[in-house]
Amino acid sequence: MVNRMNLGGRGRVNGRGGFRWQIMLLFAIGAGVYYFANQKEVPLTGRKQLRTMKHDAEMQLGLQSYQQILSDSRVLQSGPVVDAVNEIGRRIARAARPEDPGFEWAFNVIESEQANAFALPGGYTAVYTGLIPIAENEDGLAVIMGHEVGHALAHHGAERMAQQNMQRIVGAGVAMGAGGMDYGAQRAVMGVFGGISQYGYALPFSRKHESEADFIGLVLVARACYDPREAPKLWERMGAAGGANPPEFQSTHPSPQTRVNDFKRWMPEAIEIYNQNCSPKIR
Repeated sequence: MVNRMNLGGRGRVNGRGGFRWQIMLLFAIGAGVYYFANQKEVPLTGRKQLRTMKHDAEMQLGLQSYQQILSDSRVLQSGPVVDAVNEIGRRIARAARPEDPGFEWAFNVIESEQANAFALPGGYTAVYTGLIPIAENEDGLAVIMGHEVGHALAHHGAERMAQQNMQRIVGAGVAMGAGGMDYGAQRAVMGVFGGISQYGYALPFSRKHESEADFIGLVLVARACYDPREAPKLWERMGAAGGANPPEFQSTHPSPQTRVNDFKRWMPEAIEIYNQNCSPKIR
C-alpha cells in the first residue's frame, strides 16, 4: 500500500511558526529582576538608577581612560586658562563635597579646536581650548565644568553600561522569540525592536542624563559662588555656535533651547543656593 501524503492537514512539513512569546516573557522577567535588584539613588536629584559597577572599578576605569586621553593629547602646563580651570575645579570640587564618593580630582586643559569638555568617574576632568571662546568668562566656564562633574557624580557612565546590559538581555529574548519565524519576519521583528530601543529608550535616556547633569552642575555652580544666571546665556551661545541641529527626538542631547528653558525654570532654586552661600547677594 502506498502511503498518502496529507496535503490539506494542519501541519506543514517545512513551515515556520510565529513569535514565541513565552521565551520573550522569560527574558523580560529576567531583565526586570536585574533592574530592580540593582537600584541606586542619584545624588542631588534622588532619581533611582540602574547601576551594578562597584565604585573602585568605576574609578579605575575613569583613571585609565583619562591617562590614555592625556597621553594622546597636547596638555597645557601653564597660562591663564590653566589657572582658571584649576581654580574653578577646586571650587566645584569643594562644592561637591557632600556628594563626593571619594574622587581623586584632577583638572587639565587640552589644546584643541574641539569645543568640548569631560569629567570621568573619579573627578578626572579636562577642558579643550576650543570651548574657551564660547564659555566667554569664568562663570560660563564654571557652568560647563559643573555640568561635566555632574555626569561623574551621578555615575552616568556606569548607569549607561548597566542599561546596555539590560537592553542586551531583552534583545536576546526578542531574537530567540523570533527564532521560529521565517528570515524576513525575523528581520522585521528585530528592526522594530531596534527602532523602539533607539528612539523610545536609548536616546531619551541619554537626553535625561544631559538634563540631570545640567541641574546638578547648576547647583554646584551656585554653591561654588559662580553666577548661575550665566547658564542660560551660555546655552544661547552654544546654540548659536553649533549651527543647525537635528530634531531633538533624534539627538543624544536636549536642544539648546530646551536647556535654556530648563535653566530658567531651575534658576530661582539656584539663586537661593547662591545667596545662602555667597556674598554679595544676587536677585
